[in-house]
Amino acid sequence: MPEAPESVYASVVARNPGEPEFHQAVREVLESIGPALARHPEYAKARIIERICEPERQIIFRVPWEDDHGRVRVNRGFRVEFNSALGPFKGGLRFHPSVYLGIVKFLGFEQIFKNALTGLPIGGGKGGADFDPKGRSDREVMRFCQSFMTELYRHIGEQTDVPAGDIGVGSREIGYLFGQYKRITNRYESGVLTGKGLSYGGAQVRTEATGYGAVFFAEEMLKQTGDSLDGKRVVVSGSGNVATYAIEKVHQLGGTVVACSDSDGYVLDEKGIDLELLRELKELRRARLDDYVRHVPHAVAVSGRTVWEVPCDLAIPCATQNEIGGAEAASLVAGGCVAVVEGANMPTTPEAVRILGRAGVRFAPGKAANAGGVAVSALEMQQNASRDSWTFVQSEQRLRETMRDIHARCWATAEEYGLPGDYVAGANINGFRRVAEAMLAHGLV
Repeated sequence: MPEAPESVYASVVARNPGEPEFHQAVREVLESIGPALARHPEYAKARIIERICEPERQIIFRVPWEDDHGRVRVNRGFRVEFNSALGPFKGGLRFHPSVYLGIVKFLGFEQIFKNALTGLPIGGGKGGADFDPKGRSDREVMRFCQSFMTELYRHIGEQTDVPAGDIGVGSREIGYLFGQYKRITNRYESGVLTGKGLSYGGAQVRTEATGYGAVFFAEEMLKQTGDSLDGKRVVVSGSGNVATYAIEKVHQLGGTVVACSDSDGYVLDEKGIDLELLRELKELRRARLDDYVRHVPHAVAVSGRTVWEVPCDLAIPCATQNEIGGAEAASLVAGGCVAVVEGANMPTTPEAVRILGRAGVRFAPGKAANAGGVAVSALEMQQNASRDSWTFVQSEQRLRETMRDIHARCWATAEEYGLPGDYVAGANINGFRRVAEAMLAHGLV
């Protein structure tokens, strides 16, 4: 790492102790932007790196609510408004017991560059709470969301900060949050939240966007070497929203997803994952994945082991951060994997990225490959502002074009800086450069 970014990283660690996910995200960016800093000394003079690594605003608040037994519960809510150089803060809300300030800052920092790569006028932010909606009734989730929005509403707006969903925050939660915002403010601002239901201002393809987008990016990567998804053997981690739509799009484009996973293990179906059955198990019955084999006798359920031990041509991690470590990367290499495309946020450790790189496995970082979700969110904002509604076909076409453009930006930037095929460097330099130029134009703010 060049000297200046190294000193910035040391300062970030010192100022943000006990936040390893945030440290990892910052280091990954700083390690690859050296060529841009060498070409643009004005960035160092204006202390752009230091300013990007420090959020514009960090909000932490109490969220009291009452469960169905009349007991008062208290959770902690967060919103980190990281950078608004390109537009209003934009990024999801995550409801999960693992959420703490470091996770939110890591996600918000990644969001800056992801949003910049889309080419759309949106800044970066993230939020959430250490609340677990699993096992809670609809009314408990509603009461929590109403309490959460009772504080959050004063910090967001169509021109200020536009949250969306993430892990634990789906259409149900967005509906409750929007209803409370409308009640408190006495305003119907469709664009204040994205991921809304289609009946009140949501966008077609928003639910599918992250999974579809990752596969569209993979398609572009393969095209670059004269290849395609047709006939490819694919492994996907996770079995939630991103994973299921990634599986759907892989199958539509001629590939076969032979394995997917949940927190207990994975299921292997050599004939291809039965998507309708998977959805029934996970979305309707909320069952464990090992129930799959009761309906598909030729499938195999494997407990307590990693899905990355399954040989494949293409791997799409869609579960959570740091799920692919050194051992898993070595397994992928041994199994013949030619490309890893991140559907989740930072699911691959730095050690794993190095192992994949040394083996010649193409690697697409999440800030580029999973930008489809926020891209369609921005298109939802655009439709809300114009009081318009696009068809599914229109929306999917815009998503595909956006992912094609993101791939082209990453590829061209890597080439420009003498790092051909390095998608990590291409994504980080392109996103950083766009944000840096806007920050220079705005002066010291």
